[in-house]
Amino acid sequence: MKDKDLLKLLQQNGWKIKRIQGSHHILEKDGKIEVVPIHGRDVPNGLLTKILKRTGLK
Repeated sequence: MKDKDLLKLLQQNGWKIKRIQGSHHILEKDGKIEVVPIHGRDVPNGLLTKILKRTGLK
């Protein structure tokens, strides 16, 4: 999955961009914080799985 697609998916599920620090977008929802790296390429499978689990999408 492309990093921009992951960011869109999270935003559609209620995550809001709190700030951007370099190439990392820090999102927040219900007091939880998740960092998504935006490097212009696919997110590695292990990282993608962990982000989806922590955000409750998998």
